[in-house]
Amino acid sequence: MPVPADAAGAVFIRRQDTEVHLDDKGQLLYNGYRIKILHPNALQLGNLSLAWNPAAGSPVVHAIKIHREGQVIDLLKTASFEILRREDQLEAARLDGNLTAVLRVPDLRVGDEIEFGATLPASDPTLGKDDAGLLLLAADPAPGRYHLRLSWEEKNKPAIKMTNDMMTVAEEGPNAIDYRFDNPGVLAPPKDAPPRYQWQRVVEYSSFSDWQGISRLFAPLFANASSLNANSSLKQEAARIAAAHAKPLDRAAAALKMVQQDVRYIYVGLNGGNLTPAGADETWQRRYGDCKAKTALLLALLRELGVEAEPVLVNNSGTDDGMDQRLPSPRMFDHVLVRARIDGKIYWLDGTMPAVVPPTQEPVISYQWVLPLTRQGGGLERLGWTPASRPNEITLFEIDARAGFDKPARITNTTIKRGIEGLQQEVQFSVATPTQLLSAFRQNAIGNTWQTIEDVQWRYDAKAQASILTVVGTGAVDWDDDGDGVKSLALPGGGFNPPEKRIRAKEQDQALPFYNKPDFSCHVTTVRLPSTTRAEQWSHKDDINNRMFGRAYYRAFDIYDGSLRMIRGSRTEQTEVDAPKAQRDNGRIAAFDNSMAWITYNPSGKNTDAQARSRVPTTTEIDWTGDNVPCLASGPDR
Repeated sequence: MPVPADAAGAVFIRRQDTEVHLDDKGQLLYNGYRIKILHPNALQLGNLSLAWNPAAGSPVVHAIKIHREGQVIDLLKTASFEILRREDQLEAARLDGNLTAVLRVPDLRVGDEIEFGATLPASDPTLGKDDAGLLLLAADPAPGRYHLRLSWEEKNKPAIKMTNDMMTVAEEGPNAIDYRFDNPGVLAPPKDAPPRYQWQRVVEYSSFSDWQGISRLFAPLFANASSLNANSSLKQEAARIAAAHAKPLDRAAAALKMVQQDVRYIYVGLNGGNLTPAGADETWQRRYGDCKAKTALLLALLRELGVEAEPVLVNNSGTDDGMDQRLPSPRMFDHVLVRARIDGKIYWLDGTMPAVVPPTQEPVISYQWVLPLTRQGGGLERLGWTPASRPNEITLFEIDARAGFDKPARITNTTIKRGIEGLQQEVQFSVATPTQLLSAFRQNAIGNTWQTIEDVQWRYDAKAQASILTVVGTGAVDWDDDGDGVKSLALPGGGFNPPEKRIRAKEQDQALPFYNKPDFSCHVTTVRLPSTTRAEQWSHKDDINNRMFGRAYYRAFDIYDGSLRMIRGSRTEQTEVDAPKAQRDNGRIAAFDNSMAWITYNPSGKNTDAQARSRVPTTTEIDWTGDNVPCLASGPDR
């Protein structure tokens, strides 16, 4: 494409070709381009690199050229790539075996055009000629000309599915489909729509006719990997577990803990192992493995223990919304775990989790779609979603101000975290000594809320599946002096920001639902009131019990037994809110109570509600790790 006289930005794409070709060996990926460099920041295009899995074959470089003022400099004649095995994700315990070829183009200048073309084998040895993938164009590409192409040998034609924006430009031939764009515009996804609506300018292709075919392909791999040798030491381990535990659930929990605790996690994608699991005996002998290896090992143990179980493919990245609308593809999954049936109930077992995670009736990560692997071929299954029954995070804040307004208060701050954040804390804090924890918090926290930190306690409650961190110290209370002896304080964690309006640009689909990320948080604050004051001298802001845009908002106060108590909860009630309800709630935002949680002392006050029996517990009055903490109020929308 000719470079326009007014070309702006970092680069102009004279052409960019992305092509996928399918044959009896799998798929080949060609990428070629010729790019005009308009800005010094774009000179990094001269740092060429190719990464590939050697188990799939070797790349072929077709062209490396510089076009400069009518002159063509062919670098391919003298180019010498440096071949690296970088393992650039070692810190994440990943060994993928990929090789990288690196070339730094010399003497590249602003105004030059760099031309490059290469073909890479993109097949996975486990999949062979059966595979699936995507062709896509970014939502905000640089100006220029783009060409996408999917081609195939006659007997290798895949199933193809396109988004509407690709259908309008598709050029279909007997063995290929082409998509051409000149200066494609910005294509913003529908604002606040569920993730499945973010798919734009995408072409899917798949050799699989259904999800059951993927299930049938992988099931034998895990069956073989979980088969034990006749003299396997894992048989003795299973016998030991069986002797120590009578109940099937206890046996499954012991087997899971052994896999979690005694086999360290390392992703192994060497020699075609991206999708093929290592054998259970091999994994136990070397005492490391990835999710595939740990799942195979766990399946072997459970089989020896007489527990019915199967491997299940899942997506840990949170991008499985709308998976049922996608073409069948094993590349839609990035994790595998075990689903077991014990005493008539379903349990999920993940060997890659820390050893504090037992078999659970719901996965630790919330999956929308899963694929069980069975010899008969399991279909894609949807896991139902319901609002969380327990907060994923609770913050308990106690301010002991009994010494008086002008004295430092004793502060106790406890956070209770569940789910992935709680497990991240478990991994981080379980290796620290109490002295190290105390020192770290004194180093990093003193100077804000805290004047002193006297103690830091942490534990992981396996029964509650919660990380519990408590910090105790002293701090100044920021009382506002309102005159005439009146003082006020905004309690931490007590206010709500008003929700944003749910509206979209007029060119976007107005009928699509709006998305809410699942969440449930709770803040509990207790102020031990100065001993020189009386309950009737204290007042507080209004309680809140509201539901808007599929989210519950709750706040309640009480004054009782020398303390002023507040609880504030917020929970996602609906992950998707339809457009009519969103429009209705847009009109309710003006009335939303976004007041901070002010409490006020008035020496001449006469608060008649102050003697009411408390309905709000203090931070220490109940077990906040329990199942029925009062972080929300029931009731209709208001």
